[in-house]
Amino acid sequence: MDYLVSIPCLMMAPVAAGLIYQRLGSLFDRLRYTTQGRWVDIGDGQRLYLLEKGSGDATVIFEAGIAATNLNWCHIQDKISQVAATVSYDRGGLGWSSPCRTVRTPGNIASELHRLILHAGLKPPFILVGHSFGGLVMRKFALLYPEGVTSVLLVDPMRCEEWPPLDPGKQAAIDRGVRLSSFAIPIARFGLARLAVTSLLCRSGRIADRLAGAAGDGGKHVLGRIKGEVSKMPQEVWPAIAAHWSRPSYYAGMRSHVAAVPDTVREMQDAEPIRGIPVVLLTPGKSSPLSNDCLQRIGDTVTQVIAPESAHWIHLDEPELVIQSIREMVVAAKEAMPPIEAATTGVSITSTVAAATLTPVPSGAAVSAG
Repeated sequence: MDYLVSIPCLMMAPVAAGLIYQRLGSLFDRLRYTTQGRWVDIGDGQRLYLLEKGSGDATVIFEAGIAATNLNWCHIQDKISQVAATVSYDRGGLGWSSPCRTVRTPGNIASELHRLILHAGLKPPFILVGHSFGGLVMRKFALLYPEGVTSVLLVDPMRCEEWPPLDPGKQAAIDRGVRLSSFAIPIARFGLARLAVTSLLCRSGRIADRLAGAAGDGGKHVLGRIKGEVSKMPQEVWPAIAAHWSRPSYYAGMRSHVAAVPDTVREMQDAEPIRGIPVVLLTPGKSSPLSNDCLQRIGDTVTQVIAPESAHWIHLDEPELVIQSIREMVVAAKEAMPPIEAATTGVSITSTVAAATLTPVPSGAAVSAG
């Protein structure tokens, strides 16, 4: 009888150990990695994690890609904080923010960002910077809340024509992303995700390789993508990335974002162009430039700049190009201020690409930064 009782106890021991390991690790992560920022209550029971650096007359707001957090902008934010006030944050469902309560479309997220700005007391003028999916969020924000927005930088924004329903062939990729995210939630809850990402980003990586191998070709593919993208980020933030990727809530948030891609495409398909606000669009040299028709659907004053050495992650492949573009926007925001205010700002930057950055694109033109 004692033997029969001991079998389920032995089986439950690893499960209990995994739960405890995950719980204690999460508490430690929260204490270690959130001290530089703050949580802002935006209403409806939502709290968003906000990281502020620097000071100045202009406020640069960063928006990350579809499953990325404020950490994706750490290097760029550090550099820009030397000449302007900067803020990055974690969208609802990602990073250290509370779970999302709405469908993850650009319009819903822009509304939450607007509430974050109001409740956090952030001051205009605003320079909006968004990468990939975050570029769509910033487009929508500029359309819904143009007051105080002086310029927008889109870093290889998501191309809606490449995703369903405009491209039904990509629905399988969406479904696969939703399944993988759902599969990862219980894995993270029992501490296995923590074990894998800690091994990958903070240790030798052997455990991560074994776990990925056990998951088959899909696991190996995901591991390869992670290694390739994270390796471009400063190594000092890798432990914080591991902390994000250890949380079950992160994978739930990722699932919500990926599942909403068709709704995002429908919403942005009908979006009006941004009018009266300069927009700079950085396109990777490894992708096809956007046509003039596409640029005109984005805004009436758009400059496309080609990043010759970049793939999708331009801010990681060619960070100086992104930093230069934002600095030019800071200068432009300063020059647009009333003379008395501009005289007291204390910001001094030598303009090197102002004409290329803020000049409207002629028909079919693209500017190369190379």
